[in-house]
Amino acid sequence: MNFAAQLFYSSYLSERLERLFAPRPAIKDSEENDPFWAREELRLGPSLPGGSYKPVCNGAVGRRPTLIEPERLKDFGEEELLNGDAKYHQTSMAGTPEIKLMDPPKTRRVSEFRIIPKPPAQFLRFEDISAAAFTIQSYSRLSKQYGMEIFLKKEHLHYTGSVKERGVLYLLTSLTQRKGVIMATDCNFSMAVAHHAAELKIPVFAIMPSSCSSPRLRTYRDYGAMVISYGGTSHDSQNHARHLAKENGYLYLEEDESAAYLAGLGTVGMEIFDQIPKVDAVVIPAAGQYGLLASTATALKYLNSQILVIGVEPESFPLLLQSLKADSPIKNLHSNPNKKLYGDFNERSLGANTFRQSKKLINKVIPVSEEDSLVAMLRFQEVEHSTVDTVGAMGLAAILAGQLPELRGKKWVRYFNVVVVQQQCVDRALVLDDRVSKFSVQLGEWPGDMAKLLDVLSREDVECVVETRDKTQSTQLRKTLNERYPSICWLDR
Repeated sequence: MNFAAQLFYSSYLSERLERLFAPRPAIKDSEENDPFWAREELRLGPSLPGGSYKPVCNGAVGRRPTLIEPERLKDFGEEELLNGDAKYHQTSMAGTPEIKLMDPPKTRRVSEFRIIPKPPAQFLRFEDISAAAFTIQSYSRLSKQYGMEIFLKKEHLHYTGSVKERGVLYLLTSLTQRKGVIMATDCNFSMAVAHHAAELKIPVFAIMPSSCSSPRLRTYRDYGAMVISYGGTSHDSQNHARHLAKENGYLYLEEDESAAYLAGLGTVGMEIFDQIPKVDAVVIPAAGQYGLLASTATALKYLNSQILVIGVEPESFPLLLQSLKADSPIKNLHSNPNKKLYGDFNERSLGANTFRQSKKLINKVIPVSEEDSLVAMLRFQEVEHSTVDTVGAMGLAAILAGQLPELRGKKWVRYFNVVVVQQQCVDRALVLDDRVSKFSVQLGEWPGDMAKLLDVLSREDVECVVETRDKTQSTQLRKTLNERYPSICWLDR
């Protein structure tokens, strides 16, 4: 350090010590009495008469030095002196919450305030269609006639025209052995097996008795089954089918109450619950389809225990009703139902597992007469334009007979299937509905009796149906009437 620098530093240090240890003058009233700050001499240095004092510090001229008394620093933290300034280490006080300053408001650009035009509204949205689907319910036109919301579960829309396709398809997909399947009963179940086994590339054989009609055998072939005629009765064909299945390692199938088959049938209940919100009751024909009744009830009661499940069966074959009374499946019901109307019922269609489920879940079982079923079948044909069998019409038959008054004003679903209905069933239904009258009359020998009879019939505006012996008599009658009455109009066949 050179001599000038040493002189300047010693002068500055002596002046600094003198100010620190000089006696303190009394504070005047006009001066600020704050013990926090140092006295005037410590803050500004000794006053010089007739001039102003500018402190000398390591920094810009006029910078304000530290003004805290040294003995007070212990109250605020440690002190470091740097050229006359004090640096303090921040200390936190226990129990005092930390105060955080809010972020300043975000400055938005002018471009952010521009109005962005909305895209044009779509003419037709999926949301609109979805809302319409939940609002519109395609209930039956029969609803207005009977004072209740009737929904029809049209299971005849399956490929083979039967609900049993559901159970058969799930049963076949669950098989671990697919070498081949054999069935020997001519029914909707076998039709479904023939179709779906061929679709799944499973060899399928239909062993049918000679009594099976040619159109039915042709249908099995069209579905993809190899048809073999054997025996004169279904009992013979079934025994032969079992023998072939055992000999070749095939699986012999007949309608039963296996869990896989019933699970497939139970999907009807899930679909009803999904498609018809807040349904009150479901009416299911039980005759020959007790598995459908039990499995559908299982699904519906699990989803909503308040839904009524009602089974309907013919008066001539009340198998479920009598079994419930006996508290056990009846194996020998002495009854002879009309096979032309109801098919070939048997006691084996109600197994132990199916009976147990039905007893636990079915709310009511109603028997209906043959006459009510025929009239209900006619109502479906005329109002719904659907040709159903008498089994499928039994649910509406219970309404016609007044056996379900609790459903008036309610929302309920009725299942029906469809088969080919013989014309004689329709004719009999028209008679039961008092719309077709068959009569015979003996005319006298007096001239003009026939003319008077025809005059009466023409005034009543009725249609006459004439039954002839054969085609020759029918041709002669047409020729005679055409010559006598040129304006005659023959109805289409």
